[in-house]
Amino acid sequence: MRQATIQDVRRRAGYRCEYCHLPEDYGDFRHEIDHIVPKKHHGLTVRSNLALCCGRCNLHKGTDLTGIDPDTTKVKRLFHPRRDRWQDHFRWSGLILSGLTPVGRTTIEVLRINDPDRIATRRQILQERGPARDI
Repeated sequence: MRQATIQDVRRRAGYRCEYCHLPEDYGDFRHEIDHIVPKKHHGLTVRSNLALCCGRCNLHKGTDLTGIDPDTTKVKRLFHPRRDRWQDHFRWSGLILSGLTPVGRTTIEVLRINDPDRIATRRQILQERGPARDI
């Protein structure tokens, strides 16, 4: 992947994970470039199919395109950072990310966005940076 493409993806994302919003400058590792539609499913390496993704979200997303909505138990697609607006699907409730839609709930579930370690990381960010900082 070209360095210019990588920099464009990082800048477009505001240097935060496009799924859980973890700032890239927090932690020991840089975020990864995610193929929203994975290569396995014929996703292309083009800007419109790339997202900035923290290691934890990327690990849990893998090559998944769908998951089970925990409220309805129906198969739903995952959040697509290029086609969906984050604020239409997610809302912060303190340190917990809540899904406003089946897509949001399914994404939170599949990517394990509210697991205890991730909540602890958010708590640490707030303690270090203050509540004015968006997680």
